[in-house]
This record gives sequence, structure tokens and C-alpha cells, in this order.
Amino acid sequence: MKNKVLVIMGSDSDWAIMKKSLEILREFGVGYVVHVASAHRTTNRALELARSAHQEGFEVIIAGAGAAAHLPGVLAAVTPLPVIGIPINATALQGVDALYAIVQMPSGIPVATVAIDGSKNAALLAIQMLSIKYEELREKIMKYKDKMVSEVAVKDEKVQALVREMEQEENK
Repeated sequence: MKNKVLVIMGSDSDWAIMKKSLEILREFGVGYVVHVASAHRTTNRALELARSAHQEGFEVIIAGAGAAAHLPGVLAAVTPLPVIGIPINATALQGVDALYAIVQMPSGIPVATVAIDGSKNAALLAIQMLSIKYEELREKIMKYKDKMVSEVAVKDEKVQALVREMEQEENK
């Protein structure tokens, strides 16, 4: 699925977090393009990317930023596409400043917001948005969730075995 998600990070220092989005998008076969553009240092470039995204065939934008974290909101202000903001832990405030900056958007400029450093969930949310239109993604996301259920069941079995073992030790 060619270039459906535009991923923009405010700085290359965000790479370690943002890379997790790309890994999920790749796992699901969703094409993406990645750029670094700052709401403050390269405002015109950020606006250009957002304004042209829908014309270039993108359907969702994922934007990660730390500190003042205005990037997702700036992009959302000029695009008709849904924007998912990732607040990044980049300051002494441990990402809470970024979270507030992204989640407290003015009326009329919505930005979906995931957890601090929640890059993986941003990609999964983008895939779920795309799955409204693309049946193959809906099937993949359902299988992904079924896999999580199975993984939790295995973990529960392990914990139940540990509890039995602990109780047997106590009864000796």
C-alpha cells in the first residue's frame, strides 16, 4: 500500500521514538514517507508538507514533537487529513509539556493524541483509520488483536503456574 501515511518529526533526536511507528507501518504493509520539519525552525517547510499531503495521496499524518510540541497542531491547521500527535519526552518535564501542547488544541483544529512516546499506538491508530477504507488492513488489525489475546492467555498460564509453585512451596 503505497505512501498512505506521512510521518513528520520535529527533530532527528525524535528518531528513536518515531522509528517504532515505522516498524508497525512496515509490519502492516502500509507505505510511508518520513521528514524532519520543525513548527518553529522550518515553519514554511512544515506547512508545505501538510498542505500538499492529501494531493500526494497521503491519508493520515503522524507528527511527533517534544517540548512546546506545536508541530501536530500546525500541521492540522492546514490539512484536511487526520493528524495523530505523539508527545515526545524531550525535556525536564518528561513529555508532559508536549502532551499538553498537543492535546489542548483550539476548537476546530482536532489532533488525535497518543501517550507520551506512544509512537507504536500512533501507527496502530493510523492503520485503524485506514482500515475504514481498506478491508485488507481491517483483517490485519483484527488478526493483530487476536494475537495479543493469545499472548496474554500464554502469560496468564505462566503466572498461574508461578502461583501454584509458590503455594506448593508455602505448604511444605
